[in-house]
Amino acid sequence: MKLIISIWLAYGLDLLLADPYSWPHPVKMMGNYINWLMNKLDFQEKSKREQYMFGVFLNLSLLIIVIGLSLFISSLAYRLNDYVGWGFDIYLIYTCFSAKGLAIEANKVKDALASHGLIAGRKQVAMIVGRNTEQLTQEEIIKAVIETVAENTSDGFIAPLCFVILFGPVGGLVYKAINTLDSMVGYKQAPYTYIGCFSAKLDDLANWIPARITWLVMVIASLFIGMDWRKAIEIGVRDSRNHASPNSGFPESVVAGALGIQLGGTHIYHGQEVYKPTIGDADRSPVLSDIQQVNKLLYWTSLICVLIFSFIRLSAK
Repeated sequence: MKLIISIWLAYGLDLLLADPYSWPHPVKMMGNYINWLMNKLDFQEKSKREQYMFGVFLNLSLLIIVIGLSLFISSLAYRLNDYVGWGFDIYLIYTCFSAKGLAIEANKVKDALASHGLIAGRKQVAMIVGRNTEQLTQEEIIKAVIETVAENTSDGFIAPLCFVILFGPVGGLVYKAINTLDSMVGYKQAPYTYIGCFSAKLDDLANWIPARITWLVMVIASLFIGMDWRKAIEIGVRDSRNHASPNSGFPESVVAGALGIQLGGTHIYHGQEVYKPTIGDADRSPVLSDIQQVNKLLYWTSLICVLIFSFIRLSAK
C-alpha cells in the first residue's frame, strides 16, 4: 500500500510541477557522468572492440553508481526519520515520471508554429528530437512531435512505472539510467555505432514489455476520450513492427490509427539519411490540433495505467 500511495503522490507532483529546470534531477547527474567519462577516455580513438567494451563499462558503472548512491541516501534518510525516508522515495519516483514535461515540450512546438512560424517551429522541435530539423515542413514538424509524444508515453512514463511497481524507487532510477544512456549514445550512426551498441540493446530489452502494455492502454484511452479506437487497433496490429526499434512502433501505431494520420518515413539523423517505414494510413494531413490530441492521449494513458497497476498490486496482496 505504501508504494501505491507513493506512486500516486509522485504522479500528482509530476502533473503539478512537471520538471523545473532549476531543480536537482538524477537524470541530469547521469548525463553529466556519461559526458565526463566519454570525454575522459576519448573513445573515438579506440578500436571497434574497445569502443564496444567501453560501452559495456559505461552501462555497468552508471548502474552501479545509481543503485549504490540511491540506496545509500535512502538509508540515511530513513535513519533520520521514516517520513523523511518516505519523502525521499516519493521524490525519486517523481523524477522518473515525465508526463507533463513531455506535454509541455510538445505544446511549445505547437505554440512556436502558431505564433512565430516555421523557422521557430524547427528550432523548438530540435529540442526534443534527434533528427535534423532545418528543412522540415510544418507537417513534418507536427509528425515529429506526435511520434515523440507517442514513443515517450512508453519511455517517459509507462516503462519507469513498470520498474517502480516491480522494484521500487531504485528500480525506476535503474530504468532512467538505461534510457538516458540509450538517448545519449544508443545510435547506429557514427561516432556512437560501437560504443552505443550495448546501450541500445539493453534499452530495447528494458522497454519490450512496457511498449506492449502502452499499446493496450493507449487503445483503452482512445476509447475513453472518443478517438478512433477501432482504427487504433487496426493500425496497431498491422504496423506496430514497422519501425527500426522493436518497441517504438507499438505506441506510434496506435496513435497513428487513433488520429487517422501516417507517421514514420525517412529522416536525417546526425547528418545521415535513415530509412523508416511508414506507420498508419494517410487519411488526412496532420494539423496543429493533433498535438493537443496526442497530449490528451498521453495524460489518459498515464492515468489509466496507474489505476490498473494499483489495482493489480493491491489485488496481489
